[in-house]
Amino acid sequence: MSIGAAGRRWLVENFGQQVRFDEPMSRHTYFRVGGPAEAFVSPLDLEGLQRLTRWCAAESHRAFVIGGGSNLLVKDRGITGVVISLRRCLMEIKVAMDAEPPTVTAQAGVNLQSLCRFCAKQGLSGMNFAVGIPGTVGGAVTMNAGTAMGTMADIVDSIGCLLWNGQTVRYERSKLVFSYRSLSWKESLLAGFDATPIVIDACFRLKTGVASILKKEAENLLRMRTEKQPADQPSAGCFFKNPADEPAAGDLIDRCQLKGCRIGNAQVSTQHANYIVNLGGASARDILALMELVRKKVADQFKVDLEPEVKIVGH
Repeated sequence: MSIGAAGRRWLVENFGQQVRFDEPMSRHTYFRVGGPAEAFVSPLDLEGLQRLTRWCAAESHRAFVIGGGSNLLVKDRGITGVVISLRRCLMEIKVAMDAEPPTVTAQAGVNLQSLCRFCAKQGLSGMNFAVGIPGTVGGAVTMNAGTAMGTMADIVDSIGCLLWNGQTVRYERSKLVFSYRSLSWKESLLAGFDATPIVIDACFRLKTGVASILKKEAENLLRMRTEKQPADQPSAGCFFKNPADEPAAGDLIDRCQLKGCRIGNAQVSTQHANYIVNLGGASARDILALMELVRKKVADQFKVDLEPEVKIVGH
């Protein structure tokens, strides 16, 4: 349902310059593509976020929450409803060194690389697996981001969430269901609620380490990731999930000789086959067409159905 004139007035009255209408999502995704969001709102604090979510729920407006836009592909016609950005709020990091084990609580809008650097500086071990993973803490937890070295599921102790009625709740690790690139809640926790909660912070269980060693390790990991990945071209990171009990998605795509394959200005990276990059001026249509070509080639040759890791939204 469109927001309409009355909805636009309410948003302006309550959020002023924090709201933009018909905002190009290409400005807010790592892919640098995407049509307009009907309304794009960046609340400045939790109170504003609560007010906005309550209104969206009460008025039955479709709402979509984004962090850094690193794992996101927005279609060319854009997004109907309200896009809620957490990039201007929820930016605090707190550490409890005297806890056993020590913990760090980071709000959802914190840049994941900033959190990695903070933990290394504090001499806290366990976060370095995330070095080089783009995006925010909220997005990383929601997607259970990770590498071969570890995932968010390995270190999450609890998460704070905002329900769409404006209520905040905290879920312990035992109440959460992490799987490959996914977080879900046990069904009993969501009884009576119509939409998935918004992650607003996460508490991580870490270990005591040596700051200088952790910093050096992080530098080495970042250098290795940069050497293997097309860091200088717009992309959403690894495009496909690695299939279970099969070679990695990038290996399968490479064996199909698809590196460099191009549709419009979207290209399978010549550096890492599981990356689709925007050569400049690519459309979401280009990227989606290339995605389908890659899936078909891999399915035909290896009988493996690649599943996108990137979240595809819009119309």
